[in-house]
Amino acid sequence: MKRSRGFTLLEVLVAMTVFATAAIAVINTANIQLSSIPILRERTLAGYVAHNRMVDAQLENAFPEIGSRNGRTEMAERQWYWRQQVIKASDENLRLIRVSVSLDDRFEGILAEVETYVAKPD
Repeated sequence: MKRSRGFTLLEVLVAMTVFATAAIAVINTANIQLSSIPILRERTLAGYVAHNRMVDAQLENAFPEIGSRNGRTEMAERQWYWRQQVIKASDENLRLIRVSVSLDDRFEGILAEVETYVAKPD
């Protein structure tokens, strides 16, 4: 009897099972990557809002008073809420400015936060 060359049915089924398992893992990874895109977009836009507010605070000529103020702005057709806190530093000639950005006015989910120090003008 002549023996033919090739794969047995069992070998083909095992190979297909291995391939299917690998394909499912790749699809799940791609799905996770795609589901994180809206979150990354929100955080990026919140970072833009925070930096824009920080630039506005730095462009004010007066030495900032210690305290907190809130506001809102629109970017990318969405309302963003910001909170600017001015905190006393250890040096009397410095103030810490912290800007937090959220999509809700209660700031339960802060998406971006930036800080900087400003010096007292001479």
